Amino acid sequence: MSVHSRRAVAVAFGLLTLLPAALGAQAPVTYEVRFPNAVHHEAEITVTFADLPPGPLEVRMSRSSPGRYALHEFAKNVYSVSAEDGRGRALTIARPDPYGWTVAGHDGTVRFRYTLFADRADGTYSAIDLTHAHLNMPATFVWARGLEERPIRITFHPPAGSGWKAATQLVPTDDPMTFTAPNLQYFLDSPTELSAFTLREWTITSGGRTQTIRLAVHHAGTEEDVDRYTKMAQKVVAEQIAVFGEAPAFDYGTYTFIADYLPYASGDGMEHRNSTILTSSGSIAANAAGLLGTLSHEFFHAWNMERLRSRMLEPFDFERANMSDELWFGEGFTSYYDDLTIKRAGLMDLDEYARSIGAVLNAVINSPGRRYHSPVEMSRLAPFVDAAVSLDPTNRANTFLSYYTWGTAIGLGLDLTLRTRFRGITLDDYMRALWQRYGQPEIPYTIADLERALAEVTGDSAFAADFFDRYIRGRDVPDYEALLAHAGLLLRKANPGRPTLGQAQIRYDGGQAYLVSGTLVGTPLYEAGLDRGDRIISLAGRPVRSDDDVNAVLAAHAPGDVVEIRYEQRGREVTATLRLAEDPRLEVVTYERAGRPVTAEIRRFREAWLGSKAGAS
Repeated sequence: MSVHSRRAVAVAFGLLTLLPAALGAQAPVTYEVRFPNAVHHEAEITVTFADLPPGPLEVRMSRSSPGRYALHEFAKNVYSVSAEDGRGRALTIARPDPYGWTVAGHDGTVRFRYTLFADRADGTYSAIDLTHAHLNMPATFVWARGLEERPIRITFHPPAGSGWKAATQLVPTDDPMTFTAPNLQYFLDSPTELSAFTLREWTITSGGRTQTIRLAVHHAGTEEDVDRYTKMAQKVVAEQIAVFGEAPAFDYGTYTFIADYLPYASGDGMEHRNSTILTSSGSIAANAAGLLGTLSHEFFHAWNMERLRSRMLEPFDFERANMSDELWFGEGFTSYYDDLTIKRAGLMDLDEYARSIGAVLNAVINSPGRRYHSPVEMSRLAPFVDAAVSLDPTNRANTFLSYYTWGTAIGLGLDLTLRTRFRGITLDDYMRALWQRYGQPEIPYTIADLERALAEVTGDSAFAADFFDRYIRGRDVPDYEALLAHAGLLLRKANPGRPTLGQAQIRYDGGQAYLVSGTLVGTPLYEAGLDRGDRIISLAGRPVRSDDDVNAVLAAHAPGDVVEIRYEQRGREVTATLRLAEDPRLEVVTYERAGRPVTAEIRRFREAWLGSKAGAS
């Protein structure tokens, strides 16, 4: 959301609530939403555009959504479109492109009607059935060019007897099913859940403000499940506030977690300015810890991404793919803090945390993608990978390393480097400084700003320049083994001395072995010439019909051994030599598990890094 739009929120809300008669030419855009065919995933939507200037009205459907970077073409789910003027006369609708409609000949008012199909409950799309209406606004509502700054009023009409309530960051009115928004940016950034959800609320006080946190859970579990989960969420929220020293000033004094934990939901999380969407097919009873990870990530975005925001994403454009150079920071550093604050909250033990960072470091250090792109360049690829879908095969396994994962590793490396090199300075200090300089006043930042802030926090501009040159604009990784040792954590080979063919997915069908995935650059299979779709006939003279056959060959050999591999590739049989490699996979374990001594200094370091900060905030 643009700085202008954000700062206009309070002013615009004042106009809506205090001065309705003064709106004049800024007559609200009004939406009426009904669900007569919810069983078949449809909504009937009427939008009224009033006090229009002469000339055609350009009605649009978004192609992109806040928090997402790829194009999703939401117009594909819109049909049965019609329009009439203020007197009820049918108006002619033209279709200039696949994403919008043009309505001409109106009398200053256009009532635009359409049917929406929605059957995917996640952070990007919408879902409607007899149990709920889960609405991501860009996937649900049309809008009109030139009217983006007008206030908005929306009324939902739930099915009779549904018991639906509304969970949203939209501004409430006296009618529990009618809400307002100050402008289009805020409206499209305000997901809404209509269902018989379970609600929990608590207050937080920081920065001289008392605000309300709401947790709305639509699920198939019990009240006790929600109570237990709420207590976990409260602890994580408190730890994250402690990182920044204060909670954001939520625009209307509330922040809402909107959770759909249902068998027919798709796993996702999507941040918004004063709320977040949380979806999963899992349940609180079975997977509270896993669900909490997403909750933790998305709430941290209330600072980092929603207010501490890249200049390249300002303002968000709903009609094109949005690109940023800084997703390694916005998403990656957020990912670093999601598990860290869970650990600080006492909801994850040290062994679990070690496994978590071990998985990250294994992915980063062993990724062939680092050969091709820096974290900055990886961020630029978001429109092609962030929930994007392509029909043609890609080489992402070799050329892409997620900015979430790489950014997590960078955050870890920077945090441990600061703690070991600069006495009394941590990544928390850096995040707090960025918040105060850019997030709190909502001044969008650049990479140069991030580097400058690191120089200021450390008092060492040479260190900041070197760190950004090597690890942000470059492709190096810090010396994690040495850094983790300060915390009594050991980075090591997970399977030392064990040979491998290289990471690849093999499907066995009727006694035949097929490579389902491409092979990774530098691995034995890649160097032997195998690729996706190939059939492995034999390895070291042994027919390959199951994993047992592969494992038997590996058990009889050592890294460096050369074996024969026969395979079929696009109709031709190939015999090649394959040099087995040592399994490169890494893990992180505690010194306790590794049988190494844990000193008092290590315990002090762990407590300073991983201990609760909420009590000191």
